[in-house]
Amino acid sequence: MKLTRIAKVAIATAAAAGLAVSTLSPANSATRSTVVLVTSNQMTSLNSGTPDTNLTVNSEIGYLQGFGFAYYDNAPKLVRNTLFGSYKIVSQNPFKVQYTVNKGKVWSDGTPITGVDLLLSHVLASSSYSFTAKLGDPTDPEVRPAFNALGYGGIYDQTHVGLPTLSADKMSVTIEYDSKIPDWEITGPGPSAVHTLIHLAEGKTELQSAAANLAAKAKFEKAFFNYDTKLMKAAGKVWSEAYNITDINDSTNPLLLVGNGGYKIKSAVTGQSVTLVLNPKHVTNPSGPKTNGVKTIIFRVVGDGTAAAQALRNQEIDLYDGQPTADAVQILKAIPTAKIIGYSGAVYEHIDLRFGTAQGVSEPYTGPFAGNSQKAVDLRTAFLMAYPRDEIVDKLVKPINSKAVRMDSLMLFPGEPGYADMIKNSGVAKYTKGTQAEREAAALALVRKHSATDVKINMLWGQPSNVRRAAEAQIAKAALARAGFELNAPGRSGWSGFLDSSEYDAQFFAWVKSALTAAGNTDIYKSDSGNNLVGYVNKKVDAAVTKLNATVLSDSERLAQYLIVEKELMKDAVSLPIFQHPGVTAVNKKLQNVKPNPLSPTLVWNYWEWKYSN
Repeated sequence: MKLTRIAKVAIATAAAAGLAVSTLSPANSATRSTVVLVTSNQMTSLNSGTPDTNLTVNSEIGYLQGFGFAYYDNAPKLVRNTLFGSYKIVSQNPFKVQYTVNKGKVWSDGTPITGVDLLLSHVLASSSYSFTAKLGDPTDPEVRPAFNALGYGGIYDQTHVGLPTLSADKMSVTIEYDSKIPDWEITGPGPSAVHTLIHLAEGKTELQSAAANLAAKAKFEKAFFNYDTKLMKAAGKVWSEAYNITDINDSTNPLLLVGNGGYKIKSAVTGQSVTLVLNPKHVTNPSGPKTNGVKTIIFRVVGDGTAAAQALRNQEIDLYDGQPTADAVQILKAIPTAKIIGYSGAVYEHIDLRFGTAQGVSEPYTGPFAGNSQKAVDLRTAFLMAYPRDEIVDKLVKPINSKAVRMDSLMLFPGEPGYADMIKNSGVAKYTKGTQAEREAAALALVRKHSATDVKINMLWGQPSNVRRAAEAQIAKAALARAGFELNAPGRSGWSGFLDSSEYDAQFFAWVKSALTAAGNTDIYKSDSGNNLVGYVNKKVDAAVTKLNATVLSDSERLAQYLIVEKELMKDAVSLPIFQHPGVTAVNKKLQNVKPNPLSPTLVWNYWEWKYSN
């Protein structure tokens, strides 16, 4: 299973703006085998599977370095990667799925990939394994488990039965579930280079011999099935911490860089760039589609949309997709050497209010929005009523996409089947009725029921250099001041690491979908979900999410469960959507086959198809 939020609910945190670079090398001065693309956030880890490293840029870079059993195209449709392996249902009752790695596939260091490399996925998503192996309680707010993974509490955790079984030739793994789950195709395992994990746990600092690698793989297999606490704890510490690096050079431990993707990292400079080069083993023995002539891919960190657009005009970069400002879009449209591609991404901005202490957080939340008392509900309701969503859309989004509308469902995008019925029946009308001025007045009346003075609120929103989000914060601050709230909302570097912090009462950011699942966005609000960043607890919501995850439903039945969740969220005043992100991709006209995907990873999903025209 993918080591991002996709393992749980197929949603990842969208990157905010990062640091600007002082100089850029002209893309056209490079050979036409190099693609330079912009990222608005620096890479923070080679592992995007922990709560603190779940950033889009981390998962995009990881995507280039690893193939698994399937990927999404830009339809979006799930595509089986038969070059790597295959999977199939081998039993309906009990429900079992077998995953088989094709023989002859190798890691970038030449080590054969086998079914043993699929077993780590179980460790990263099974609470029962963590308990049995004495690796820690994934729900303990005081102490993180040995593997600080995002998979705990997800559908795999809830439905798998026992340990996976390994075939006699060790090329296949079979997983049993307690029932047929709707998303069985994307819930299964993905490969991890477990031999490197063992080497790293044992303190090795360089690539090892073929014999040593096979011995390390065998050691992991034995430790896995024997619940070897000592070795698995050491491996967990490595998995959770050792990959959190931002500078990569000749002194970096090469064991951290082993993968099976089309590319592997050559170098990285904190806050500036990440350079990937072709994986030689992929050229001779691919685990996925072969590349098309691009030998080097460079991620450049550029601080805002206008600067990125100017870099494209100067031919310093080849590919840009981000959070553009209106000024940036005008610059993009005026670039004669660029092709502009507009699309609607599966990304949505939203405002969340903290309800309680998030899972795994030791510091209790005791702020003004805490709990379900009448005062807390009234204050949360007032805050959301006064939140200037229309003004944000009108001033910041419509200049980029004139057809943009305010988003009123947390479950469905505008125009999706069921959207109109959802917003008609969910109770969102409480937050849309009347004018902004009338809603602010009603909100102020609610606040004054409980407080004679303005209520102080700390709000998190992203990097200080993110121009659009900074503008959003200022618009919100002015409107909420008229509704009786004193908003403290400075930008914060490393913002994503504070999304579950009890320090903040409110936060706005974006979720980006990585897959299409039956449960959709609902898992974000389940009480024991690692994606529940605001400590929300509601039994009706929990029951609906459980049903969506564990039961094959018709479209109407699925929408009915969505409505249950949405009604509770509106009643409890926990969250509101703001807008669907306008997607704008600008690409060097000579770079062919760039096809933005509404799902993450938006740009790099088909990197193997990229090529330059003559």
